Amino acid sequence: MANPRLKDKYLSEIVPALKDKFQYKSIMQVPKITKISINKGIGAAVSDKKLVDVGVEELTTISGQHAVATIAKNSISNFKLREGMPIGARVTLRGNRMYEFLDRLMTVALPRVRDFRGISDKAFDGRGNYTLGVKEQIIFPEISIDKVNKITGMDITFVTTAKTDEESLELLKAFGMPFVNKNKDN
Repeated sequence: MANPRLKDKYLSEIVPALKDKFQYKSIMQVPKITKISINKGIGAAVSDKKLVDVGVEELTTISGQHAVATIAKNSISNFKLREGMPIGARVTLRGNRMYEFLDRLMTVALPRVRDFRGISDKAFDGRGNYTLGVKEQIIFPEISIDKVNKITGMDITFVTTAKTDEESLELLKAFGMPFVNKNKDN
């Protein structure tokens, strides 16, 4: 099987460009994306257990890899939540599936967001990781609008080997992430 398009782009274009920009001594110092984690919290699952199954099924469809239900670690009486209850879904992508998902996210899903002007460049965690919040799961073409009974969002986290947020931002820009352009007059 051939390498995904973005993996080839990383190896042939992004590594040399970042090596020159940040004056790395070795190509092993160039940051890379190690994994993409997709989390979906399902608050209404406290009253309806089937919503977690729907969430797991949607994440599995979107990512192309089996998702798992997340379990509550603590009991919170105000939310009617007991320890051990399923309250969400998550999936972690690595390798070729990660690059395929990233490609689909940038080229197909994000442009389908209503009034899309780009994603914020302020959601870095200080260690080179980036988290993107998606408000609707229907931006992914794999999800059929007819079968969706509730619009839910999800968090997509890009875990990188970058030491700083600046390096991580340059890495994601090199991949083609559509960050908000600050130069335009808005």
